Formats: sequence, C-alpha cells, structure tokens
Amino acid sequence: MDIGKLETFRGLVQKAPSNPLARFGLANEAMKHELWEEALEQIEAYLALQDDEGNGYGRRAEICVALGQSDEAASALKKGIENAERHGHPGLAEDLRERLTLLEES
Repeated sequence: MDIGKLETFRGLVQKAPSNPLARFGLANEAMKHELWEEALEQIEAYLALQDDEGNGYGRRAEICVALGQSDEAASALKKGIENAERHGHPGLAEDLRERLTLLEES
C-alpha cells in the first residue's frame, strides 16, 4: 500500500482541519490501511463538517463493522439512506438499504 497518500492527507488535515475533503480523503486512506480508529475519527470529523449525501455514512458503516460496532453501523446506514433520499440519490439509498438488510440478517 502507498503510505505516501496517507501521509499526504494527514498533512492536509493538519494544515486545514476544517477542510471536509481532506478529512474524507484521510478517512479513505486510513480505511485502505485498515487503520480503523483513525478512519472513524476522520469520517466523523468529515460528517460534522459536511452535509453528506449518503456515501460518507456508508463508509462510516463499513468502518463500524470492521470495529465490531454493528449497532453504530446500522445507525450510519439509516442516516445515509435518509440523506441519499433527501439529496435525490435513489440508487445510493437502495444500495445502503441492501447493506442494512444484510447487516441486520447477520
């Protein structure tokens, strides 16, 4: 894995902690490296800064599943569905709904 991208995003967040895209990028890179705690911290910071259209909540759910937090993952998926519908993304809402069903069945 390319550790350079991870360090680049860490530097961006350090320089501009209120930049939601830097936070989102760092969360994604941390996920690639399975740095789940860091990924969760960054996706939560992103969600606090940005009116997410659903995708960020889907990523938060993925992180929560990796951390064994099924209830938190379900909550994130529900919020993602709500936001995707509110922003006019029915396909994304359906994808998140399917993930929620699978999570609830497991």
